[in-house]
Amino acid sequence: MIEVLKAKIHGAIVTDANINYEGSITIYEPLMQSVGIIEYEKVLVVDVQNANRFETYVIKGHAKENPICLNGAAARLVTVGDRIIIMAFQYLDEGTVSGYSPRVIFLDEANEIKTTK
Repeated sequence: MIEVLKAKIHGAIVTDANINYEGSITIYEPLMQSVGIIEYEKVLVVDVQNANRFETYVIKGHAKENPICLNGAAARLVTVGDRIIIMAFQYLDEGTVSGYSPRVIFLDEANEIKTTK
């Protein structure tokens, strides 16, 4: 088995950071669906502005403003307005990796999908 990138949300803008919440990252549900990330899935988050890297789990966001909110202790690792990369991984048999490609979306300043890969 080999661990590979399953999904990536590239260039998301942090819209909120809530220290007084159970730890997680809130992601607008349509963005989750577009790359196949499910609620409670573990993700790696990278802050492009400060280079912080951390793992957390995903909860669905339903607000119309395309929320990307870091909750709990992770809220201390970002600043509202920071650009982040959210990645999920999966295990594949090494023999099935040939031709594999992850689901990737690139977001604009409003956390709308700009392009896909």
